[in-house]
Amino acid sequence: MTRTLVAASLLLALATPASAQESERPRHFIFFAHERERITEPAFIANPAIAGAQLKYTWRELEPERDRYQFRNIEHDLAVLGKQGKRLWIQLQDVSFSETQVVPDYLLTDPQFHGGVAREAEDGRFSGLTARRWDPAVRARFGKLLRALGAQFDGRIEGLNTAETAVGLNDEKQQPAGFTYENYAAGMREIMSMAKAAFPRSHVVVYANFMPGEALPDHDRGYLRGIYAHAERTGVGVGGPDILPLRRWQQLHSLPLIAARAAHVIGAMAVQDGNLADREHRTGQRITVAELARYATQTLRLDYIFWGTEEPYYSNEVLPFLR
Repeated sequence: MTRTLVAASLLLALATPASAQESERPRHFIFFAHERERITEPAFIANPAIAGAQLKYTWRELEPERDRYQFRNIEHDLAVLGKQGKRLWIQLQDVSFSETQVVPDYLLTDPQFHGGVAREAEDGRFSGLTARRWDPAVRARFGKLLRALGAQFDGRIEGLNTAETAVGLNDEKQQPAGFTYENYAAGMREIMSMAKAAFPRSHVVVYANFMPGEALPDHDRGYLRGIYAHAERTGVGVGGPDILPLRRWQQLHSLPLIAARAAHVIGAMAVQDGNLADREHRTGQRITVAELARYATQTLRLDYIFWGTEEPYYSNEVLPFLR
């Protein structure tokens, strides 16, 4: 889909009355992330339009020691939500956007895992940590975690998504040992296949927003398109961490690919911090919850929307809109 078509689709979606797409509305979840205690909030529980909560769990939390899995927190949250008729969606985190470590210690200390993580950088500045997804030894351990999770929770949770594919590893002078753009893309495809095999009944979604080593459309090496093609072949859903229809970079990458996905591929995206503060650059008008929802429903055809809790938007706009 060209940039012109994306822009035209956005304008059409924003101009269409909400009543036109009520019958096809996506399932709405609240993205509480690590604030998991908030699943007991009355405003969340009492709203029948909210299907459940999307919660983050880190690899480090779920496997505190090698081969010792700790799923007590997931069981607790699942039980609390279940009593209220709500569903759980898991975001499995193997990256961080700070110095906070999200992988088990044994990955960091055992030489066979080559450090376990890599440091990311954007414009020469540290931007976070990522598990070595391209490393077969690390990926095998992640696959074992996925299988353990699936054995306990497949069919009991609504779905699971992996953390975003975008990583700050474009500076070829500072890339970690063993990393290439090609083996990173291959590693992500394998992770998708492992996740779907572990969860044949619950939904699996890859947050495929950008890929290192390319910039669409002029520098298209097939990495991002390959992720979407693999999703279609394997039954994995597609989505991303931000619904940003006013951003050119998103329009050139994930948004048209999500909009053009096959009918059997589910779409799931999050409205995270900053999304509802976005403004149309020509008019200066801030996008509204209703406009964002119409775009998500009509242009992207999303099956799931995960609404973030950034204030004042969550209390003043998101919750009233969902009611």
